[in-house]
Amino acid sequence: LAFSSLSNTLAVNNSGRWWGIINVASSTNLLTDSKNVQLVLDPSLQLLSRKQRKLIRQNPGILHSVSSGLQTAIKECKWQFRNRRWNCPTSQGPNIFGKIVNRGCRETAFIFAITSAGVTHSVARSCSEGSIESCTCDYRRRGPGGPDWHWGGCSDNIDFGRLFGREFVDSSEKGRDLRFLMNLHNNEAGRMTVFSEMRQECKCHGMSGSCTVRTCWMRLPTFRAVGDVLKDRFDGASRVIYGNKGSNRASRVELHHLEPENPAHKPPSPHDLVYFEKSPNFCTYSGKMGTAGTAGRFCNSSSPGLDGCELLCCGRGYRTRTQRVTERCNCTFHWCCHVSCLNCTNTQVLHECL
Repeated sequence: LAFSSLSNTLAVNNSGRWWGIINVASSTNLLTDSKNVQLVLDPSLQLLSRKQRKLIRQNPGILHSVSSGLQTAIKECKWQFRNRRWNCPTSQGPNIFGKIVNRGCRETAFIFAITSAGVTHSVARSCSEGSIESCTCDYRRRGPGGPDWHWGGCSDNIDFGRLFGREFVDSSEKGRDLRFLMNLHNNEAGRMTVFSEMRQECKCHGMSGSCTVRTCWMRLPTFRAVGDVLKDRFDGASRVIYGNKGSNRASRVELHHLEPENPAHKPPSPHDLVYFEKSPNFCTYSGKMGTAGTAGRFCNSSSPGLDGCELLCCGRGYRTRTQRVTERCNCTFHWCCHVSCLNCTNTQVLHECL
């Protein structure tokens, strides 16, 4: 996923402003999302590849879904790393995740996996919601399923989501070097995580809810579940090197592959995240490395974990200050129809890294 292009093209910031998308009609480049809002990609910006623009035109309504998936992925990345030295910082600059995506470290692996998963998840869900003209629910699961249940209902279309995600996201990757193989591997790991976390959901039928028979379908996991799995795989990511079988008879796919850096380790599975470069320590600001440092970050003085002041502040110490916060409290619903609340003021103790 070329983050200097795709993410900035389709991502929407908190104020709802589009980056790279302008709402001006163009007879040669008109796109309409699922809410009948005309979204026009300025061809002079060249932020999407020709193949990506073609895929968007072939699938009316999918632009909004891709954008929503990227935003969900960004939010999940920030939540998963909220207590870490690297907390998935983003900006409105030319590269939404900063210079970290130019490296081959664990954090880059997670970014590629979570954004690829976000697109797949959002597109698969939009198909079953009828928001994309070129796909619907997955109706292939029909008929007998078990002794007291059968397949039916509207299954989320994970196959379409994975196929579109592979065509759209992977098309940004060029070359045959180690970074290319790493990015493609992590993109696919993100998509496979969405697929493997799908669960069967059922509805009971029968007199008085007796559930004599059930209709079941396949439902996407919550994206929090996807983020949790990918975070675990981030912690257990495999360090790899560029493998080359050195045989002219081998196919291009077989010739170039990823191998574990330590020969004693097993090769990474398709579900694993992979990296080839050590991560920065993220303790101090570095323009060259693209790290913001942890100065000014809030920490937990009583925690021995990664969110604790000792680890998060990298041993530099921290300052403590108090602030008074007023919030609504003791809310009561009155018939009909309003809610009355009191204002409660509390004192919070904050610890900030030096």
